[in-house]
Amino acid sequence: MRTTAVRRTVFAASAAALALLVTACGGSGDEDKAGDSKGKGDSTASASAAPAAKALTAAELEKAALAQADVKDGKVTEVPATDDIAADKVKAKDAACQPLAHLQMGVPAGSPAATVKRSWTGEPQKPAGDVGPEEALLAGLDAEKAIVTLASYEDGGAEQVIKDVDAAAGKCAGGFTYDAVGEPFKILAVEKTQAPGGADEAIAITATLAAEEDVKAPMKLVVARKGATIASFTVTNFASAATGEDFDFPTAVSDAQLGKLA
Repeated sequence: MRTTAVRRTVFAASAAALALLVTACGGSGDEDKAGDSKGKGDSTASASAAPAAKALTAAELEKAALAQADVKDGKVTEVPATDDIAADKVKAKDAACQPLAHLQMGVPAGSPAATVKRSWTGEPQKPAGDVGPEEALLAGLDAEKAIVTLASYEDGGAEQVIKDVDAAAGKCAGGFTYDAVGEPFKILAVEKTQAPGGADEAIAITATLAAEEDVKAPMKLVVARKGATIASFTVTNFASAATGEDFDFPTAVSDAQLGKLA
């Protein structure tokens, strides 16, 4: 096995993982808690003209949060409060890109009335036949990891989150930089993609992260509104973080979560 190739794989995966998993130097629990992709074009669903929905309470969000029984594959866990990052610990250089920086770090936008988070980790498939050590390593990394954040809002705040993310996706399409808990991150490109169904409004984005060793690592970001609740999904694939190859957004996860908000 070529040692340099293995090192490059691990470093690149670690860089993207930090941006997603929000576990390094996380904020305290009493601070702000916190598609694929093949189709291009405007992925924002039209908002209905219905009256503003009532914000869910923390207890109601807990009941609606993704659970192990809701998914056929992968593992669902709670995200410890100590692994959350406070909103003020994430700062985009260009204020117009702040909603995207928050989304990438699993931080709910705006001023939610209540929030809850879950983590979902997919299962890598075993490589077929005899493969070399490096291929086996990449196969073991080939799994999606998602942070699912539910946030409820008063007075039309959920609708405003959709507008803000949509505007940021347009203004920051050419990339942006931000700091999170003292670490710099560089996004090379932001592309709106086909949003998953099941929401009143939804926006899907593929953000390209500059990882180690010049690897361009894709990340999948989705914000979806059901009534006064925003469900956001921040997804990476560790093998893709190492190779730069694209991956599919896990729609089964978003379908399960949005179905519980119906």
